[in-house]
Amino acid sequence: MRTLQRLERSRAEFGEVAAVEKLACLRTLERTRLASAAAVQRLHEALCFLRAYPDDAAVLAQVTRMLEGFARRADLRRHAARLADTGIAGTAIRYPFFADTAAWLAERFPRELGLDWEVVDDELEQRLLDRLDPLVHYSETPALDAADFTLRQWLARLKGPHESEGAFLARRFVALDAEPFLREAYYDELGLPLVLAPGPGTPSRTLARAPFGTDEPVFQRGPLRHGRTDLGVALARRPRVRALSRAEGACMIQLAREAMVTRQRDLDVFVYGDPDDVRRVECGDGLAFAVIGFRPERRLLLEAVYAFLTLKNGVPIGYVLNSALFGSAEIAYNVFETFRGGEAAHVYGWVLTVVRHLFGVDSFTIYPYQLGHENEEGLASGAWWFYQRLGFRPRDPGALRLMRSELARQRRDPRHRSSRAVLRRLAAHNMYFSLGRTRQDVIGAVDLGAIGLATSTYLARRFGSERERGARVCAREAAHRFFVRSFAGWSAGERLAWSRWAPVLLLMRNVERWTTAERRSAVLAVRAKGGRRESDFVRRFDAHPKLRAELLRLASG
Repeated sequence: MRTLQRLERSRAEFGEVAAVEKLACLRTLERTRLASAAAVQRLHEALCFLRAYPDDAAVLAQVTRMLEGFARRADLRRHAARLADTGIAGTAIRYPFFADTAAWLAERFPRELGLDWEVVDDELEQRLLDRLDPLVHYSETPALDAADFTLRQWLARLKGPHESEGAFLARRFVALDAEPFLREAYYDELGLPLVLAPGPGTPSRTLARAPFGTDEPVFQRGPLRHGRTDLGVALARRPRVRALSRAEGACMIQLAREAMVTRQRDLDVFVYGDPDDVRRVECGDGLAFAVIGFRPERRLLLEAVYAFLTLKNGVPIGYVLNSALFGSAEIAYNVFETFRGGEAAHVYGWVLTVVRHLFGVDSFTIYPYQLGHENEEGLASGAWWFYQRLGFRPRDPGALRLMRSELARQRRDPRHRSSRAVLRRLAAHNMYFSLGRTRQDVIGAVDLGAIGLATSTYLARRFGSERERGARVCAREAAHRFFVRSFAGWSAGERLAWSRWAPVLLLMRNVERWTTAERRSAVLAVRAKGGRRESDFVRRFDAHPKLRAELLRLASG
């Protein structure tokens, strides 16, 4: 245990002496059988950290060997049950995965994806029994009424010999003859508890890594950067961006999905990521982001949403969710627990750099949940003050007054820390950072929901329950209004985007006064919403003053 403590103390210290100390500890711990599940997990976390931040080639090689053999450790096998849900190789993961993730896991690991019977209660069993009818062939339905079997007995009869109960259910729900969104809702409302048993190739945090970038591995020769980041300087940088091939994009999406699975999470952009819209952005020092866009049918109507998988020497260390429109972006930033206390501000500065570079934004918004609103973890982490020190400020007058009061107390007493009650009041409001003048037409200040309400009122008045007919009529009328003579050559995604945007386009005023070039430019923006890269939509939309002004008018109610 003393050797493990020495490793933990030295893991974030760097230099020749620290590297020698770590290597000695690692070699000892490779041969040591640890006495508790907690100690095994602590060793694992230290190894994952050092894989992302290796001192030198010797430390990297030692850490890599230990991680690749971790599932074979005797102490891991002994404590595997207690280490469930840690994401460590050789341990199980229990989570009510959403429909598409469950189906994805079922296709890859049909034997390992089971139903977590320990948490299947009588109510859930009955709800599943009531839903077996649409999951089976029609010739089987007489037995469902006549046979008095339990759910476990039914699933044992229904599933194939090479799949588990969880895989059978996930596959059958995804095979339902229904529109995908409806099918997913039908499955997700069950909250089906699944367990992914360890097996060949099953996801783990232990082995998660992307191929090295062009300049990697990068060894950590000096101390980690804990200081403040000057966002004005950071946002002037230019990262290196490389579009990935479809095959490379699919591999990166798989890595991102596995990073969520092993942490008992689901993120829609990773689940429905488009392998044709993945870019790797390299920022130097082994830091990179895999920037992943939605498939066209999953994109939101207005803002463009991307998720970034944060990589350090190929190791996933966190993720980012970004929404962009109106020359602004809302950013949700997450560092995986193993890597917290590292270089959070430095990495976040690069996040903003990448967002500005890809989307051309000059204003950034942080929503309350990220700050700790209804989020105890965010409150405990001091998220609000983290963003405040970077230069973010609330616009709410009450929150500004409270911030100034807290700053005055800190000047009088440097030991003062804001109470939980104060942090809750501060975290209830958006925070903003702007490169130029402060604007009101930014995400977080614009009521995008009002656009949906205006469209709903329009469709209800014209078409009532005949929304499908309304979609067809609006698409034709909008095409006539914007000089679209034919949809030949349009992709399926572009045609879908046009159908979705058509009612909004019809609500715009004075389009007849627009020039032909302005109308064609608007058409190109809408096509880009369903095109290869949704970021192209953001650029085209923000470059169209009249299109932007009309959307802001609708948002104002």
